[in-house]
Amino acid sequence: MKNSYFFKLRIILEFILVYLVYLILFFLPITFVSYLGGSLFKLIGPHTKTNNIVRKNLSTILPNEKDSEINRLAKESWINTGKTFFELLILPKIIKKNYKVKIEGKKYLEQIKANNEKVIFISIHQSNWEILLPSIDILGVAVGGIYRHINNPYIDKLILRIRKKSVFSNNSFYTPKGKKSAKDIIDGINRDISIVLLIDQKDSAGEFIDLFNKPSKTQIGFIKIARKHNMKIIPVENIRDKNDSFKLKFYPPLKKFNNNVSDKEIMKEIHNIVEKWIKSHPSSWFLQHNRFS
Repeated sequence: MKNSYFFKLRIILEFILVYLVYLILFFLPITFVSYLGGSLFKLIGPHTKTNNIVRKNLSTILPNEKDSEINRLAKESWINTGKTFFELLILPKIIKKNYKVKIEGKKYLEQIKANNEKVIFISIHQSNWEILLPSIDILGVAVGGIYRHINNPYIDKLILRIRKKSVFSNNSFYTPKGKKSAKDIIDGINRDISIVLLIDQKDSAGEFIDLFNKPSKTQIGFIKIARKHNMKIIPVENIRDKNDSFKLKFYPPLKKFNNNVSDKEIMKEIHNIVEKWIKSHPSSWFLQHNRFS
């Protein structure tokens, strides 16, 4: 009973702290919010155990790099992660500022709208990955996405409310990872809604696919969905510019799948694309995730 009381007290205090930060950040300029988040995480992150995971991931991505460069990139990674977490709390503000998110490859979105297609957009936890779904939505393509719920239920509801405020279409949606997301995604596809997926995190139920020459548990279910529903797969690269604006690069749809090519082979081709993105901007990837364990 005592433990239950302290648990409830802890999650309430956590929520109050996050909500107070949310209220303060709401009234600050976007660039200053990014600066605050980056500065705080740069100060704390390198002194945590998680920094060992960051350095290990960087050594896997860049095996020939010197320790001094690994340490520099690790600090930059903490800056990007801090910016992303603070920017999430003001996500609707960022999305409403047209100059903050620049689009390359808009013609592929125009083709989707013109042909009334549903597609699967694939990206990774790079730059600020939270901008991806609302940016596609505001460009006129209804899209659904999966999010990982936060253990604190009060904070989870707050973050979901913020995400929903950043979306303008009544058809676009967020769904929590798990059984519900599988149902919601299929329901969305049946309503001709496109899907956006971040495909770079470890999936314990996935297949071993090489990533940076390491067999890594990887989700490939979206390839089966694409085959079944005849959906194109469109890669989207997410880049943070120096002034903390963003660039989303929509690439041409992947070539149509040959039935003789396995899902694992297709995923390996996708990993080749992902590796190029990460190598181009290694500190912008979410290196705090233990991807290669």
